[in-house]
Amino acid sequence: MRELTGKDYELIAEAQKAIRLNYDELNYCHTVGSAVRCKNGKIYIGVNVYSLHGACAEQVAIGTAITNGERDFETIVAVRGKRGEEMIPPCGNCRQILHDYMPECEVILSVNGENKKIRAEELLPFSYKVED
Repeated sequence: MRELTGKDYELIAEAQKAIRLNYDELNYCHTVGSAVRCKNGKIYIGVNVYSLHGACAEQVAIGTAITNGERDFETIVAVRGKRGEEMIPPCGNCRQILHDYMPECEVILSVNGENKKIRAEELLPFSYKVED
């Protein structure tokens, strides 16, 4: 696990801003915000879209980045709560997506109350791998 940098805290602030602007206190349709930073420095944000088969905030942020032509990712984070006060790890499905799309990408998460970074591929040991 690696320590966070100033750029990482800026990324967390972007994820927090995304959920503060979109938090749905009545229906809980939007409770998680995410931000992904590409290797070129651009940041893309997303919020979860809750329904029977909704999309996680990380998936929305990644999809937005890909839609805008991005393919090289550096760091991603997800936060939960009205002000984004809780940093959360990716769910199992997101871990597989991160592993497939950006195994080298750093994932910011809270470990025993400390903010740390870990490579996406390390979050999913013994993962399914698509063979070329």
